[in-house]
Amino acid sequence: MYKELGMKALQLEMTDRVCRMEYSVFGHSRLIEKVTGISVEEQRNGRGQEALQKFCAAWDICMHWNILVGQSFLAPYVTSMGHAVYAEDGSDYNDNVHELFTSEEDVYAFDPYEKLPYREEEEIVRLFNENYRNHCAYAGDAVAMTGIYITCMSGLIDMLGWDRLLTCAGVDPKAFGAFTERYSLWIERYFKALARSDAPVVMVHDDIVWTEGAFIRPEWYHNYIFPSYKRCFRHLQEAGKKILFTSDGNYTRFIDDIAACGIHGFVMEPMTDMAYIAEKYGKTHLFAGNADTRILLRGDRDAIRREVKRCMDIGKKYPGFIMSVGNHIPANTPVDNCLWYNEFCRELGRR
Repeated sequence: MYKELGMKALQLEMTDRVCRMEYSVFGHSRLIEKVTGISVEEQRNGRGQEALQKFCAAWDICMHWNILVGQSFLAPYVTSMGHAVYAEDGSDYNDNVHELFTSEEDVYAFDPYEKLPYREEEEIVRLFNENYRNHCAYAGDAVAMTGIYITCMSGLIDMLGWDRLLTCAGVDPKAFGAFTERYSLWIERYFKALARSDAPVVMVHDDIVWTEGAFIRPEWYHNYIFPSYKRCFRHLQEAGKKILFTSDGNYTRFIDDIAACGIHGFVMEPMTDMAYIAEKYGKTHLFAGNADTRILLRGDRDAIRREVKRCMDIGKKYPGFIMSVGNHIPANTPVDNCLWYNEFCRELGRR
């Protein structure tokens, strides 16, 4: 039932209720215990998949976000920026900070196409299909997918780290653009393989902005990022894939540019102007996200209801709207706040 609802949203067919997609809420084991009755200990000792399936049914989850190709595919050419605790068990904490490159000249001279790990396209297709099959089993009665996280800018961030990236872009934008183009030639093989995979729905992720918006002059994006997207996404379009695009931060300025690259859906955080997407692309594109996790984290019942209502008022009139918290529901979010959020999604999501 839920997969059918998700596919209808992808096909822009109106359903009797708004579809749902959530992200790292599945790491919130106390919430899952409350919703399913399966204890945290049982989740960790053999009943995790059962708990996940019960939780997704209780929360009307119609679609699961998923990618395969991330930072590990760049190794060993990765800068470690460290990581604060996000996961419930703190396993993601990392205080090992080091840079891959020591100068801008080193970056400008580096050829990702020659130096980054090489995989045959057939092997990449196999990896995508394996990931997609596993995600189908994980997602159960919901739309599954596979995809690429390090599409372009996110790959550069992982390789360079923020300080080196911003310095390189500022010192010599053209040389940095040439480096970006070489990277996009390397990642294009993965897009060719993704086009050949069994997944009908694919996720393309790229953090091209931060909270305030673009961190490089917009014309640089027009010269280097979006031409790379068009070249890489063309393989997915020709294969008939449904392409969903995700970026953190505020990408409002680039909504039209991203649409012109041939995507079928936008996934966004609350900083991006969902009303603009709805008004201009609501009849032609799927769009998901925008509810603010900070309101779930610190707000009261009334504030959470207002936030859900804000999103529903924008999106519910469009068939491709998918309700979700645009910047995750971390494990430190109060359980009662999460339950209120789900209650209001079910109440206000009826069409």
